[in-house]
Amino acid sequence: MAGSRQLESMKDVHDLSVSRPRLFSATHEEILRGETTDVYFVKTLDLLRSCGCADRPVVAEVFARGSGIFAGLPEVLELFREKPGLEVESLAEGDPFNTKETLLRIRGPYSSFGMYETVLLGMLASASGWATAARACVEAAGGKPVLSFGARHVHPAVAPVMERAAVVAGGCQGASCILGAKLAGVEPRGTIPHAAILIVGDTVKVAEIYDRFLPEGEPRIILVDTFKDEAEESLRVAESLHGKLSGIRLDTPGERGGVTAELVREVRWRLDQAGYGKVQIIVSGGLTPERIRLLSEAGADAFGVGSYIAHATPRDMTMDIKMVDGTPIAKRGRLPGLIENPGLKQVLNTASIQEKA
Repeated sequence: MAGSRQLESMKDVHDLSVSRPRLFSATHEEILRGETTDVYFVKTLDLLRSCGCADRPVVAEVFARGSGIFAGLPEVLELFREKPGLEVESLAEGDPFNTKETLLRIRGPYSSFGMYETVLLGMLASASGWATAARACVEAAGGKPVLSFGARHVHPAVAPVMERAAVVAGGCQGASCILGAKLAGVEPRGTIPHAAILIVGDTVKVAEIYDRFLPEGEPRIILVDTFKDEAEESLRVAESLHGKLSGIRLDTPGERGGVTAELVREVRWRLDQAGYGKVQIIVSGGLTPERIRLLSEAGADAFGVGSYIAHATPRDMTMDIKMVDGTPIAKRGRLPGLIENPGLKQVLNTASIQEKA
């Protein structure tokens, strides 16, 4: 298919050819054309057109089978900006929701949005799952900064979606993924990896080089668990930077016991005793909300969370047709008619597109 023309029928599906070699993730154009939807929604359009029902006005509602934090709305709205005759109401990103609560409502001709059911549910399910996990970490930190470091745990095509959801809806103060942070309206944050220290061969030498090329005002935060005891290395680095050290990061691997509350307490004690009370302790590595609470009580000042956010369970989303031609309707087991939610606000109205058409 050329350009950005939407899939309209099963003939378009059969005619679709996919070039190789390529990355396996869908492009924006492929998503907007409907090429990532389930094929039965295209069959449905063919069927409805054959009996003159494709443009019947319907109301559809989206709900989740569990509680969580709502995210992913801007991508859903991008699907529908050019579609005629639609009105969309929704919760705001970052709003909490309960099981079976109406999260999003779409009014308009079925032909304008029905084919995108798979796509919009996937967008909302994944983003809301990541936001829910991020919010749990943020609440556990009790006001201390939480950064999302999860990009390495997911496919790069969705890493920016995840990092953005963690910041915008989940409440993280920053993210390490460059594009994800930029999409969230913040600058990417991170120090340097173990690789830099291993290649140079000495943490203090790396800290001194890092200090020389970093712009004034940018925090000097150094990883201190590569070669030596973390407390010893923290003091060596603090002394070498002559008061310019902003923080140290503890990322002790699980093979050495990971970052423990006892380790944080010792490092904090030794830094304070040596006159480096302003040097913060940033911790990362396998953090969960429970570990964040524990390490925060021990003296940690900030938290880099990767796998807990990245591996979050998507919120299971469902979209139901609830009205057809103004008449309440539902499949068995569901309640016919609209399920009201005072938190819904209108977020899109494309009636003008329908009038022009």
